[in-house]
Amino acid sequence: MNRAFSQALLVLVLIFVAAVWPRPSGQVRLNLPEIRYRYSLVELPAHFTTPAGNTDNTPADNPITDEGATLGRVLFYDTRLSANKTKSCASCHVQANAFSDPKPFSSGFQGAMTDRRAMPLVNLRYYQRARFFWDERAGNLEEMVLLPIESRIEMGQHLDTLVRLLSRDTVYPSLFERAFGTDEITVKRIGRALAQFVRSMVSYQSRYDEGRALAASPREDFENFTRQENRGKALFMRNCASCHMKQGNEHFFVPTPANTGLRGDSPWADGGVGDVTLRVADLGSFKSPSLRNVEVTAPYGHDGRFATLDALIDHYSENAISDPNLGYVVPVGPLKFTASEKAALVAFLKTLTDRKFLNDPKFSNPFAE
Repeated sequence: MNRAFSQALLVLVLIFVAAVWPRPSGQVRLNLPEIRYRYSLVELPAHFTTPAGNTDNTPADNPITDEGATLGRVLFYDTRLSANKTKSCASCHVQANAFSDPKPFSSGFQGAMTDRRAMPLVNLRYYQRARFFWDERAGNLEEMVLLPIESRIEMGQHLDTLVRLLSRDTVYPSLFERAFGTDEITVKRIGRALAQFVRSMVSYQSRYDEGRALAASPREDFENFTRQENRGKALFMRNCASCHMKQGNEHFFVPTPANTGLRGDSPWADGGVGDVTLRVADLGSFKSPSLRNVEVTAPYGHDGRFATLDALIDHYSENAISDPNLGYVVPVGPLKFTASEKAALVAFLKTLTDRKFLNDPKFSNPFAE
């Protein structure tokens, strides 16, 4: 039997027969579709491809491919990435919550708790600075995805040990070959595959996006919005868009970390970015996640202090405090919204929820329970 035929036969076996290995968490069988899900060349709305919206941080040497993101998906849900096989990336980044954790802090592989909440992973591809975590300590997404694996709190796995573990597996070498051309498994390739999968997590089918497609400008009333939602959008454009839609960017990121006047943090119990840069001016500053799918990413803030959207808006409305490092997010203090204005803002923010993204099978757990 020649080598080419053997390889072809192996691929067919992997497609039609689910790969099986024992898993402490109850994951038993890997189920991947015969025709791979489409992760690359996804047709995006026009407001994602304008000069303001095209802030893609994908590096030239790691473009999203269907096979690479498929491998990344398998790795993302595999509990063997943790030292005791109890935690996967998905343990703290839940699809139904826009790949955030619904708890303020996450439990690590040995039960210890993280000191910050797990950030949503939605639309990270479009964070132009391409620095990640609340304190932006990771210089790119390929670096970010590996750090929790090695964390003594989160997953506790040695990357060299992980490479040996996956290399001995009956399925992973083939997945790596399909993704990268050879079956060699390296730390760099693990990072690249995970980064491809995370970059493919693009949310673009919310009611906001549907309305935006019919409007010449985001500031116009949207035909598919209620009166309250359009009022909330107008309030957002006047009071919030200068930060969350900087220069017309509709990914709803704040483009740089900022100090937002959180109570109880002076003198900066958690220094945030300042603890990384060692600059006094950065103390108390944090990266902000995208507002897309914000309805399902509670609790809010780096420490989960805001349990609801109402509480989050109350902070900016009444409770932002003076701080020597106060950022441009609240440059003039509390915004003093009325109760009806707060309700309208919440109604608008809920239009950013993308139910298709939250239930898309291509982002789901590929392991049958």
